[in-house]
Amino acid sequence: MREFACVLQYPREEFIKNGFPHRGLWNAEFFKREAPIVVELGCGKGEYTVGLAKSDSERNYIGVDIKGARMWRGAKTVEEEAISNAAFLRAEIENIDKFFVPGEVEELWITFPDPQMQKTRKRLTSTRFLNLYRCLLRDNGIVNLKTDSPFLYEYTRRLIELNGFEVLMNTDDLYGSGNADPVSSIKTFYEQQWLSRGKKIKLLSFRLPAEGELKEPESEDIPRDDYHAMARFNA
Repeated sequence: MREFACVLQYPREEFIKNGFPHRGLWNAEFFKREAPIVVELGCGKGEYTVGLAKSDSERNYIGVDIKGARMWRGAKTVEEEAISNAAFLRAEIENIDKFFVPGEVEELWITFPDPQMQKTRKRLTSTRFLNLYRCLLRDNGIVNLKTDSPFLYEYTRRLIELNGFEVLMNTDDLYGSGNADPVSSIKTFYEQQWLSRGKKIKLLSFRLPAEGELKEPESEDIPRDDYHAMARFNA
């Protein structure tokens, strides 16, 4: 990973001690061009980040994950194919605000995260994380959730409705609805696993305003996924 020019690795102790040199300067110092920045959180093997970058050369894409062994595959593809508008940041999502300044990011993708059915504060679409995303997104920046989890889809749908966010896309069956486009149809390793098991893919896209108190929806009555834990660890 250290040999890849497209990869930046910043353990917590390092950026706390020295800060992150490209914070607020991603376009000027790293990509060397001005373009909207899109970030994928929990990018895993990096398939979505790579696919996004190849589909749209007018934007700069950054995949974020803490597990370098997974991210290596995407980084190697970027290096081999000389994809100039894609990068990978090895860091914890809980610290994502330390790597960007407010307004530096236009759009977020959250692809197939753990639904965290027992721990609200760990869900990547919870109010805790949405407040964190406000520290890097522009006002009314876009948040996209792509998931196989009926629980996480319903939780996030309720959160969007409760807070009155502008909805750009809402489907509980992406490929069956006819709403899939080349971007939303990019398939990750996990997505291929879920599709092979007959699971429907859900997509929620909404705008996140920079101001206003965020409210958590009731989620205790949402049915829990009965397949998710075993399938994910076996995938």
